[in-house]
Amino acid sequence: MKTFSPSFFTRRRTAGAGSAPGDSSLGVAQADDFRRLVLSHLDGAYNLARYLTRDAELSEDIVQDAVLRAFRSFGQFRGGSARAWLFAIVRNCARTAQASASGRMALVVPESHLGEEAVAKLGHVADAGPTPEETASRQSDVDRVRSAIEAIPEPFREAVVLRDLEDLSYAEIAQVSGVPVGTVMSRLSRGRTMLAKQLLPSGEVQPEQSRSVK
Repeated sequence: MKTFSPSFFTRRRTAGAGSAPGDSSLGVAQADDFRRLVLSHLDGAYNLARYLTRDAELSEDIVQDAVLRAFRSFGQFRGGSARAWLFAIVRNCARTAQASASGRMALVVPESHLGEEAVAKLGHVADAGPTPEETASRQSDVDRVRSAIEAIPEPFREAVVLRDLEDLSYAEIAQVSGVPVGTVMSRLSRGRTMLAKQLLPSGEVQPEQSRSVK
């Protein structure tokens, strides 16, 4: 996963049309809070943008634009999850960038067209392989999982990325996506089902186990 330094939010070019709203003047204390609360989530912001757009270069521009917008609007931030707040801005910037690039929004597959809710239990691949063969095999697995996630249509891909990769709570995902928690859970379950069908051999997708809401 790409790693950003705090200086990353210096503008390179704008991902979306128009100027970022808000007042860019922050006091020293607010600027320190911004660095502590927001800039620590740059890697996750890029990860979300990367999976939403499927475009690495565009994602860098989206994150820069989103962080600048967050910086200029930080005076209006009233607490809560700074990560969810930033991710919501990233999501909006991604939508704007996609609309500007294609002239239209990406097609969202209606949830009613999908099958039964289920979940795939995906394990974490161990780190550190000493041999080139193990490294190549691991990279192949990473690429396969990335491709499988990118193949999931929105908004289910978004739910899987935010929950399973970024570990946001259901409430935080609801804040980012602007939908009820129940919708988040439904999208996540269906997204995991689609991911499992691509990654696991036929017949290994298990019924979803009950999960407590974080």
